[in-house]
Amino acid sequence: MPNSSSMAQFLLLAFSDRRELQLLHFWLFLGISLAALLGNGLILSAVACDQHLHTPRDFFLLHLSLTDLGCICTTVPKAMHNSLWDTTTISYTGCAAQLFFFLFFLTAEYFLLTIMCYDRYVAICKPLHYGTLLGSRACAHMAAAAWATGFLTALLHTANTFSLPLCQGNALGQFFCEIPHILKLSCSHSGYLREIGLIVVSVCFLFVCFIFIVFSYVQIFRAVLRIPSEQGQHKAFSTCLPHLAVVSLFISTIIFAYLKPPFISSPCLDLALSVLYLVAPPALNPLIYSLRNQELKDAIRKMMPGFRGNKKMHLFFGKHSECKSL
Repeated sequence: MPNSSSMAQFLLLAFSDRRELQLLHFWLFLGISLAALLGNGLILSAVACDQHLHTPRDFFLLHLSLTDLGCICTTVPKAMHNSLWDTTTISYTGCAAQLFFFLFFLTAEYFLLTIMCYDRYVAICKPLHYGTLLGSRACAHMAAAAWATGFLTALLHTANTFSLPLCQGNALGQFFCEIPHILKLSCSHSGYLREIGLIVVSVCFLFVCFIFIVFSYVQIFRAVLRIPSEQGQHKAFSTCLPHLAVVSLFISTIIFAYLKPPFISSPCLDLALSVLYLVAPPALNPLIYSLRNQELKDAIRKMMPGFRGNKKMHLFFGKHSECKSL
């Protein structure tokens, strides 16, 4: 009976058996990865270098870009390597590292999105207390808590999952290392139940954050609708809609990927959904946030050489310049 200590490698799920489609997957992943790296890299540079972006909202946006970069750099390069070289293997230690960093960045991103929701709630519902509740020290503590929670969650799940004896082969039904597919290879009933217990506890914490986000936005919308002027309502909504769009994209794809009905489950659908929630948010988040953030767009424009002489780019960015953030 092979176990985790004697297993040298795992077999990942290939995107296709046809060489042409494998190369197509490689180029698609390469294009999306470069877009995500460029978008998040611009946000990181703009927030770090522009004094006008040293606000709590932009501070958390910087950390969100870091988690996006971490998520896409953890799983996509290995998938690109396998598609390019027509292989499906990943080493045991490589699989453990991939699972750890995947959980680390994904959990940290979820908690950062929850903190950013609190930032919008305070900015709109308690504007007079914004400087007190979201001072520089409070922001640093909240960001550190998000990263620490991600680290602790990843450490517990990775340590427990890879301590299980594995006796059901080494083929994973996914293009990256994921807990449910590793658990299917386990032959330890007690270890399996222990990991399920950890998953239940983690889901409960995530559900509490989800309830907090829903409650916060209910209060935000109630406060916005009480604003007498239509221009004021539009300005307030413009600061919330990017965050709401990012949260909806992030949560909806993960919920559907893991809680979809069993009768519609298939390897192809699971593969497509995994690509959707792993690759789409890191690539789209910079675009979503930059469209409604005038200060961020101004900072990016200053960083792009030759921008001032390009009228088309001025017109493109100018289309979304009606509202300034709170």
